[in-house]
Amino acid sequence: MARLRRKACVALFLFTLFIFGTMMGLRTLKPSDGFSDQAPGLELLPMIGGKVDRRSVSRDPTPSLGQAHPPGSNTKAVLSNSGPEGTVFYDVHIFYYSWFGNPQMDGKYIHWDHILVPHWDPKIASSYPRGRHMPPEDIGSSFYPELNPYSSRDPDVQESHMEQIGASAAGVLVLSWYPPGLADDNGEPAEDLVPALLDAAYRHNLKVKSTLVHFSVAFHIQPYRGRNDQSVHDNVKYIIDRYGDHGAFYKYTSSTGKSLPLFYIYDSYLTPPESWSEFLSPTGSHSVRGSAYDSMFIALIVEERHKHDILAGGFDGMYTYFASNGFSFGSSHQNWKAIKAFCDGNNLLFIPSVGPGYIDTSIRPWNNHNTRNRVNGRYYETALQAALNARPEIVTITSFNEWHEGTQIERAVPKKTVTRVYLDYQPHGADHYLELTRRWAEQFNKEKEQWLM
Repeated sequence: MARLRRKACVALFLFTLFIFGTMMGLRTLKPSDGFSDQAPGLELLPMIGGKVDRRSVSRDPTPSLGQAHPPGSNTKAVLSNSGPEGTVFYDVHIFYYSWFGNPQMDGKYIHWDHILVPHWDPKIASSYPRGRHMPPEDIGSSFYPELNPYSSRDPDVQESHMEQIGASAAGVLVLSWYPPGLADDNGEPAEDLVPALLDAAYRHNLKVKSTLVHFSVAFHIQPYRGRNDQSVHDNVKYIIDRYGDHGAFYKYTSSTGKSLPLFYIYDSYLTPPESWSEFLSPTGSHSVRGSAYDSMFIALIVEERHKHDILAGGFDGMYTYFASNGFSFGSSHQNWKAIKAFCDGNNLLFIPSVGPGYIDTSIRPWNNHNTRNRVNGRYYETALQAALNARPEIVTITSFNEWHEGTQIERAVPKKTVTRVYLDYQPHGADHYLELTRRWAEQFNKEKEQWLM
């Protein structure tokens, strides 16, 4: 009897543990709550191998590869959201970062050291300055690469990344951009990489219903010291003058047939709407509207009040960026339908951003409460479904390779060091999140066809 009681107790304990684990998993997936503290995500390694009218859009026929215009020609890639070839792929945009460097290509680590040194510990950072290899036993973050961390300047890396993005069916790479000579606090200027990335994007293509089409590049203008409405106006002129004729330069086409470049403005709330309106409203003191530099400008919505500021500032739409559901008003899935309704009522684009998970404690150790477990891809799929439920024109993916915040979907492989074991996307393969992105892009296409009926 005693033995039976022990067995019964063990069985009850295991059953209780199973129920607890199931409930925690379901809570992680629930899109309507704020996602309280979750277990850390997988530890991963990279593997290299005036406003326009409602946005029912069309696309110019895309030439076959034999007829394709070379990069730098006067033929611009005019991409859009619908059409006989089902070009929904151009409605899936993915945020991309070209700020990585290593000693082999750049003479020092750039950004990788910010990830690899645990919590950016000044003592360890001073022991291993940029440009030196850091031994595995001194690495306490959630990331360590299989080989030396890659450089964004490496042509092989650029080719691999374009191949992966093409495989994901994301039609637009949204490049994090700083003006020439400027960078974030932990990086180095990388604007000179833009031509190579545009060329690499143009060389790769997507097969859409037996038609080969090139995917394109849009720009994600980052905050920098002194950024304001006038400097962004200057930035837009620079980008369009320099890259606007490239075959991979992205343009959004409205139902009126007007094709415009599209720019995402990160942390747009740092500049007051009164200043933005001088640039973005038709009557502004240095208005871009109706000029050769008129574009679609998409602002970041973080707090609820930002939607009114975005409208007052003269923007054309808003995006949410953050991959952590519940982190902000804008990033909370439960708010997306209401934001979309506001945008529809004010002739704005709503562009929700989805991600596979979130973990940034290697660089922000105090931010564990915003960690979101990947749950083997289910978190990503829940976010994608929430985005489609809002019926947006465009969905953005955060991100292809923002390893600092654990939102990357690029290929990953396992790595074992002296002190740690780093995981890939187990139990799935290295391409798991690329495959999920393609599957949902196709689903997006099917659902949009139904919306338009």
